[in-house]
Amino acid sequence: MNSNIAMGQNYSFDFYNGTFNFKLDSTTVIPTANAASAAEVSKFYSSISSGDYEPLISSLKEYQKKYDLNDWIYYQLIRKTAEEISPKANNYFRYTLYKWFLLSKCGYDARLAVGNNQVIFYVRNDEDISDIPFFMVDGKKFLCLNYHDYGKLFKQADTYKPVKISVPEAKNAFSYKVTRMPDFKPDSYQEKDIAFSYRQKVQHFKLKVNENVQTIFKNYPVVDFESYFNIPLSRETYSSLIPTLKENLKHLDKKKGVDYLMKFTRYSFLYEDDSENYGEEKRFSPEQTLLSTYSDCDDRAALFFYLVKEIYDLPMIALLYPKHLTIAVQFDTPIGKAITYKGKKYSYCEPTPQAQNLKIGQLSANLKDSKYQVVYAYEPIRR
Repeated sequence: MNSNIAMGQNYSFDFYNGTFNFKLDSTTVIPTANAASAAEVSKFYSSISSGDYEPLISSLKEYQKKYDLNDWIYYQLIRKTAEEISPKANNYFRYTLYKWFLLSKCGYDARLAVGNNQVIFYVRNDEDISDIPFFMVDGKKFLCLNYHDYGKLFKQADTYKPVKISVPEAKNAFSYKVTRMPDFKPDSYQEKDIAFSYRQKVQHFKLKVNENVQTIFKNYPVVDFESYFNIPLSRETYSSLIPTLKENLKHLDKKKGVDYLMKFTRYSFLYEDDSENYGEEKRFSPEQTLLSTYSDCDDRAALFFYLVKEIYDLPMIALLYPKHLTIAVQFDTPIGKAITYKGKKYSYCEPTPQAQNLKIGQLSANLKDSKYQVVYAYEPIRR
């Protein structure tokens, strides 16, 4: 053990828009075996609970409040804090114990399960998340936060037995909704040139993009469509794109403006299917699509939705076909073959490249007889 740690130690690291400082009291430095077991979990909890951990919890909560961090971003702060205290590479079990303890003491209903010498870390979540292992306790769903760390070594759920420890503060469900991106430091952005052709004229954009966005969403799950479609852009990326688009659109009516945004989303980025690119389904946030070289229909639909909402704030629906996702927009007068949903008419706006050069109101020929479901309906709040 480091002699500095024995007396308590000060830590400091950059976290997106700010610097997180905390003091770790020597009474909260708990040596732990490498192999995970329920007995070791209990021993760790009993030791650290009698230590002076409150200043660290207060520092975390203050930082969350100061920067208005959504739960998912806050969890990244807790991960980084646990990494500083007990590096993942040195003792994965101990690193996970610190993550669980910090998340629990910050008020989230987090649980541990052990088996096969592995520790599995869960948190209660009431949302519709589709691609993460979970278990049920008293009708409540607990999603696994760390299964990706084990990859193919992750076993069937019945391998892992929950460790029964009651943390009085751990009451709240955890949310995966990201409704605010961090304000990254301006010098952490790079410039990216994108261009597309609109009415025989090439339109150029100088975007500011930030690789930190990929880090934030690295292990982000497939969330429900409402949460997915409402992930915003960070401040610098927003400022480098939205004012330019608004300037380019100011002389166009709504229909032509939406057509412009549809073509921008369709032709500014290269298309590649997720399964070819990543070997699995991934949904990019709008900012990830702007940052990435390749994107697919889900990614374009989310970006197009975001741009139309931000610039025109029109009612929209997201249509999910067996192998495709697209958007329909409600105009004052429908265009082309309208789609009726809950008594209102919407016009197809295809933001992904297709075999035909589709106009507003046109649907790709290979989808005309396919079944679809409306997975998200957006209605603007009229002030």
